[in-house]
Amino acid sequence: MSRIIVFVNQKGGVGKTTTALNLGAYIALSGKRVLLVDFDPQANLTSGLGLSGKAKNVYKVLTGTCQLDEAIMQTELLNLYVLPSSIDLSGATVELVDREDRNYLLKNLLEPIKSNYDFILIDCPPSLGVLTLNGLCAAREVIIPLQCEYFALEGLSLILQTIKLVQKSFNKELKISGIVFTMYDSRTNLAQDVVSQVTGYFEEKVYETIIPRNVRLSEAPSHGKPICLYDNSCVGAKSYAKLADEVLARG
Repeated sequence: MSRIIVFVNQKGGVGKTTTALNLGAYIALSGKRVLLVDFDPQANLTSGLGLSGKAKNVYKVLTGTCQLDEAIMQTELLNLYVLPSSIDLSGATVELVDREDRNYLLKNLLEPIKSNYDFILIDCPPSLGVLTLNGLCAAREVIIPLQCEYFALEGLSLILQTIKLVQKSFNKELKISGIVFTMYDSRTNLAQDVVSQVTGYFEEKVYETIIPRNVRLSEAPSHGKPICLYDNSCVGAKSYAKLADEVLARG
């Protein structure tokens, strides 16, 4: 059975897209077929794979302009595929608001093809609007990337409230797969305090792997490559490889 995982955080700049992209890449390297779904109008995951500006994308599929199999593209990494996004997707929140199935558009879209992949990883916008709700309704698992800073703790409670609401009203199968710390700077007491507090409260829900701040990780998207193809020996790459092992083991 395909594992469908959504990455959620209403705060931008926390490493959500970086985590979805690079985790997917290392899972693909393990021999699993992976589909990355860019469901964010900013399309950062799409550009991070060097695929910006594609005429066929998730918005075109949702509006019936093209077929799903026409929009899905293979990346330069074996076993890694992507359903790209574009800024046009921002219009979906307005255009589709009157549809009765508006919360299940992505779920219905993925249903016919989910058996083709071992993993489907969904990257959502940094908000808790209708697009993120679609991601939560389509997935069975949630991974929450959490930046190691004070405001991240404040936002975590809101994310958890939203997930509980979705579990109660829209998707009873949804579960929190784990929380992953990102942009960790071991030199600061605050980062260590955040890790200690969250780990103490959520215990086994927190992944052991912590993603550090890393220049090479920041550079990779501008070259249109996952970190495993840009610099597989840097500390960021090694961290995502380890995180992929954890995610696979939890399955």
